[in-house]
Amino acid sequence: MYTVQDLYDLDHTLAKEYLSQYEYPWQALKGIKEFIIDLGKTLGDEYDEVSENVWVHKNATVFPSAYLGAPCIIGEGTEVRHCAFVRGSALVGKNCVVGNSVELKNVILFDNVQVPHYNYVGDSILGYKSHMGAGSITSNVKSDKTLVVVKDNINNEQIETGLKKFGAMLGDYVEVGCNSVLNPGTVIGRHTNIYPVSRVRGQIPENSIFKELSNIVSKK
Repeated sequence: MYTVQDLYDLDHTLAKEYLSQYEYPWQALKGIKEFIIDLGKTLGDEYDEVSENVWVHKNATVFPSAYLGAPCIIGEGTEVRHCAFVRGSALVGKNCVVGNSVELKNVILFDNVQVPHYNYVGDSILGYKSHMGAGSITSNVKSDKTLVVVKDNINNEQIETGLKKFGAMLGDYVEVGCNSVLNPGTVIGRHTNIYPVSRVRGQIPENSIFKELSNIVSKK
């Protein structure tokens, strides 16, 4: 339930070739910056390089108050709305919404991802058609600053990541409720819903409804 193949349909991202070389998606986090720079140089005429290492599709909409830090790629049909803060190292796919006061840093957003209202997404990968409700965030550094582990909540096991910064891996079609916090090392399987105002940690199975860690039910 942790692997790239378990979580994502790679046909919905420009990062297909890049991600396919890894078993676990968090292994890709360290190389996102360099990957985006290399990818940007191969993009065709449908993209404008609006500043050094910042590429925006001609059919994307970026509001004047938004900030695009290098390197980043903004895909076709995507909207980057008022006061969005793309700090850099962000690959944003097709038909995405990066909303007001949203902050992105070291991320891959697959096509049709929505982070529409004051979300923080850092050191994370969000799968196809995943959605983060208003105010939901990824927490990407542990309070004690130790390295992040992924906890298997079912088998009571841990996977060492070797990463100090690791937010969340959201599988395709994941829905995160408003004002939820995804703690460092969270991995959420495809088609899973997270209740609003949740504190999520570890690996959450696909096709589930997360109410709290002690109450995760399978969808019927």
